[in-house]
Amino acid sequence: MEFGLFTEFQCPAGMSEATAFDESMAEMIAAEALGFDALWLAELHFQKDRSVLSSPLVVAGAVATRTQRIKIGIAVQVLPLSHPLRLAEDVATVDHLSKGRLEFGVGRSGLPGHYRGFNIAYGESRERFLETLDVLVKAWTHDRFSHEGTYFQFRDVCVMPKPYQKPYPRVRIAATTQDTYPLVGRMGFPVFVAPRTISISDLRRFIGGYHDGWRAANHPGRGDIAISLPVYVAETDRRAREEPEASTMHFFRAISRALQMTDGAPAQTAEARDGRAQRLGTISYDDVLAEQAIYGSPEAVADRLLALREEIGFSSLSAWMNAGGQIPHERVLNSMRLFADRVIPRLT
Repeated sequence: MEFGLFTEFQCPAGMSEATAFDESMAEMIAAEALGFDALWLAELHFQKDRSVLSSPLVVAGAVATRTQRIKIGIAVQVLPLSHPLRLAEDVATVDHLSKGRLEFGVGRSGLPGHYRGFNIAYGESRERFLETLDVLVKAWTHDRFSHEGTYFQFRDVCVMPKPYQKPYPRVRIAATTQDTYPLVGRMGFPVFVAPRTISISDLRRFIGGYHDGWRAANHPGRGDIAISLPVYVAETDRRAREEPEASTMHFFRAISRALQMTDGAPAQTAEARDGRAQRLGTISYDDVLAEQAIYGSPEAVADRLLALREEIGFSSLSAWMNAGGQIPHERVLNSMRLFADRVIPRLT
């Protein structure tokens, strides 16, 4: 099993952008020293008082020069917002700088605000995602290629460099809505799940769709599941409950507001998003601890993760130690140390 650290390069109100970069970079360097297997970088745009991580591949390149062993993952690149040829070049470049340590998570994002800022209709997100992914694979696996699509047309282009990993870095597709799980399974890609806007109970139901799609397409094996969860470890259950409460609830209220921006989305998707927004807008902290996050002493966190792994069968865990971005840096580092020293050994 692989253990990773997820980060948004949090920048809450009152924190300078320079401090946000410095603290998050320090946490990633610490993760390698503590024995984590991977780092996972989000992509977020127009998120004042939340994040400065709008260019995860740029950051990944910087991380590659400051680390030696740890994998560097993108969680996730919002494909419909990117030009596929430029993105293919950037991914391949980081793959070389890291000597093949890059893992490329991709998705559409459930936040319409990302699309509004780039003047892209959210209702086009799925078609744009699929076409961009198709172009990326062509760019990495063909010396020269042409493409005639809905959004992009290229004639006899040669994208350089090709990736360090052959044929290309592992691509992992994020699934958030129920109908995405069987689609990813049919496509034959590893899946990345992050129960932020859905509950762990929902995830238990949805993950079966991934396996069904995988089997229906006659892919070998059962597919591969990576999960990202808010995780916080303290010396006692009481401290682990109290210390991240304000930050965690800030996150779920903010996500509720962001999900209500449904402009340009298909009706069915908008209705589903509205239902999730209402639930997250009124969710209690007790419900968050039961269905959205794993907080506790090292023993309690290990017990819950063991049970969840038995149910879902994930091979990779990405721990978000600062859900909401308002937990002080030293407490995040302490949670990381406890997780590395006393939780990981229980799961390996």
